[in-house]
Amino acid sequence: MELFSNIFYFIIVIGILVAVHEFGHFIAARLTGMRADVFCIGMGKRLFGWNRINGFTFGNLPDSIVLNGNTDYRIAAFPIGGYVKISGMVDESFDTKFESAEPEPWEFRSKGTLAKLFVLSAGVLMNLLLAILVFSFITFTQGKSVIASTKLGKIESGSVAERIGLKHDDEILSVNDVKIHSWSDFVETITLKEFGNELNIELKRNDEIRIVKADGTKILKALANKESLGIMPGGIFAYVEKTIPGKPAEIAGIMKGDTLISINGIKISGFNVLQDALKANIGEKIELVRKRQNEIITDSIISDENGMIGVQLGYGPFTSVSYGLYESIKIGTQESIASVELLINSIKQIIMGNLSFKESIAGPVMIMDMAGEQANRGIESFLRFLALLSISLAFMNILPFPALDGGHIIFVLIEGITRREVSTKVKMAFQQGGIIILLLFMVFVLFNDITRLIK
Repeated sequence: MELFSNIFYFIIVIGILVAVHEFGHFIAARLTGMRADVFCIGMGKRLFGWNRINGFTFGNLPDSIVLNGNTDYRIAAFPIGGYVKISGMVDESFDTKFESAEPEPWEFRSKGTLAKLFVLSAGVLMNLLLAILVFSFITFTQGKSVIASTKLGKIESGSVAERIGLKHDDEILSVNDVKIHSWSDFVETITLKEFGNELNIELKRNDEIRIVKADGTKILKALANKESLGIMPGGIFAYVEKTIPGKPAEIAGIMKGDTLISINGIKISGFNVLQDALKANIGEKIELVRKRQNEIITDSIISDENGMIGVQLGYGPFTSVSYGLYESIKIGTQESIASVELLINSIKQIIMGNLSFKESIAGPVMIMDMAGEQANRGIESFLRFLALLSISLAFMNILPFPALDGGHIIFVLIEGITRREVSTKVKMAFQQGGIIILLLFMVFVLFNDITRLIK
């Protein structure tokens, strides 16, 4: 059942990204007076489609059909990829019938350099715009809720955090001279914003200001090997959001709004402290100290067979911020730019050997698995995944490689500079060579995906 769910979400993600990308090419072509013969989602055999000449039909169009400038909107068999067939352009269809005739005013080859560049780059621009819109929508509808603490809590033995010299109760002040205002500020800075860079962490320890230096590449390699930072925020307090009727907490008189102070003498100053203590004492009496307004109350409670007492907890201190439309778009744009920078830095780290190429590249199988995982986490996680994948698609397509948008752009630039059209044979050779290389690369990433999943 999980496999079918993953396939379903994968088709949704790929369908949206391809449709948005190809719509960019399509609308740019129409705006510049070019004809788009085909707008296709998917690759391979035409399953069904619609055009103004013969309406909605199944299967391939008859060879005798003349569209007269109308577009055939179609769905093809394989839900990976898509294309817009623009009249007078050498593309993945390898159609060169137009070559023997004089250029028509509606054809790609008859347009100026700027118009061609606009059409070729429009798919990438639409993918970037989609990412900005998604990030902006999340910010506008959800706002931001951050842990308003910069103090370090529990640090796991042998963890990344311990190895770089961080200690329990350290208060983080800045990283590389950038002030840290929240827990997410700290984590995002050392893992994303300063991706692989040398870190100078300014902190307060026992009322003394210190600088802890850390090698960012070591953090990077540890995270790439699936290690966690091994650190939790400190200064956290837990409060009761809800009690479950009939469970030990309600029977003991615990109420909504009570703040939990300690359990068996252990201060509840971080996430999972209560849960860990309960699971270590299943079925045994535990001493729970809580606060209600100015009153300190001590309870003796026995957890159930699952180590639960029947409370739903909230944690603080949290700061929630709402944003207007303009601010949301600004933040959405900033997040998109940061995601592009992270992608570029990731490639840089792969080239430098700090990240494994095989572990960093995801093909269709891994993307399918991640799509299902993010969907199960909720709509916000799924939308963020969609936005990040849209940025990755934009980046990949703009690379100056044959068969990609960037490869077509190189030919247009050469023609614009030399004032001469590159021969169709040369374009076809590069196009075919590029597709062969891309297919081989796809085989590699597919094999790589499968070997990673069965480890």
